[in-house]
Formats: sequence, structure tokens, C-alpha cells
Amino acid sequence: MAQGIRDREVIAPTLREIAADWSADQEVFRQTHWGKAMMWIFLLSDTFIFSCFLTGYMTVRASAVLPWPNTAEVFALSIGGQDIPLILIAIMTFVLISSSGTMAMAVNFGYRRDRRKTAALMLLTALFGATFVSMQAFEWTKLIEEGVRPWSNPMGAPQFGASFFMITGFHGLHVTCGVILLLIIAYKVARGHYDRTGDYSAVEIAGLYWHFVDLVWVFIFAFFYLW
Repeated sequence: MAQGIRDREVIAPTLREIAADWSADQEVFRQTHWGKAMMWIFLLSDTFIFSCFLTGYMTVRASAVLPWPNTAEVFALSIGGQDIPLILIAIMTFVLISSSGTMAMAVNFGYRRDRRKTAALMLLTALFGATFVSMQAFEWTKLIEEGVRPWSNPMGAPQFGASFFMITGFHGLHVTCGVILLLIIAYKVARGHYDRTGDYSAVEIAGLYWHFVDLVWVFIFAFFYLW
């Protein structure tokens, strides 16, 4: 009992010191919105993670002993009896890039304090994101049915499955989190929360995150699907 009290006496001041240090850091960002600064730091750390994934992927692919599957054939869809290479991936890319456009418009209307258009465009962006995730789930299901696993691949190099599920899965998780974030902020916009506070920065912060997710997909598309 006495030991527990002594531990609390030591831990509590330590936690206060940590909180004070973090608060003091706000001085560094005095001219910058705190939420935007934190989002930029988060995106920078995420950039390192995705860079490591893609670098690891290129290393694994370059060192693979067995033939690497032809992505144009693996990700082809049969439409009208014709196999169309990468058609699903092309549609997914178009959907995600379109969502960047609607998100940019939402931020623009957020600056103008136009609550209805901001909320509507954010919901449309979330719908694009949900569509993208749905198509990615279809793509995953198709490959799993064809026997691709993270540890094996009947079409060639076994590292293909691990690379595919890791990179696209991590990106899909980001898109899913982004859709949830957009829905929450769109709800608050529609309810007039930011009109009362006079600060629409949350819309811009969500936009930063969403544009980052879209940009990462462009690199994944180029390195994983086109290479």
C-alpha cells in the first residue's frame, strides 16, 4: 500500500512534466494551427512507413528467385468474354482521384462557411472512398479464390502475396479510417458545430489526410501494378 502511494507520488509529477513539455512545444508552431501541425507530423511519419513498404517491395521483387506474376494478367477482369488488363485498378484509381477533387471543393466551401455544400461534398468524398474500399475487397476476394496467400502464390514468387496484402491492406486501412473521419466531420459540419466555433480547420485537416491517401495510391499504382 505504502509502495503504491510512493509510486503515484513519483509518476504523477513525471506525467505533469511530460504534459508541460508537449504544451511548450506549441510555441514552436505559434503561427500554425495546432491540429494542422500535428497532422503534418503524422503524415510525415506515415510517409516513412509507406516508403519502407515500397522500398522493401522493390527489394523483394528484385531478389525473387521464382518468376514474378504479370500484374496485367493477374488483375485483369473478364468483361464480355474479353480479359481487360488492370481495368478494375484503373477504375479504383479514377474513383480515388475524383474523391480528391470533391474533397478540395469541400475545403473551398468550408473556407466560405457554406455548411450545406461542405457537408454534401464531404459525404460524396466518403462515398467515393467507400466505393474504393469495396472494389479493393472484391480484388482481395478474387486473388484469395485463385489461391494467393501472404505465404504462397500459385502463379510464381511467393513474396507476391505478402507484398500485395501488406501494401494494399495498409493503404485500404488508411482509406477506411479516412471515410470514418470524413463522416464524423461532415456530421459536425451539417449540425453547425463549426459555425458556432467559427473554425472550419477540421475540414482542411481532413482534406490533408485524404489528399495524402490519394497521393500514396498513385505511388502504389505505379510501383506495384504498372512495374
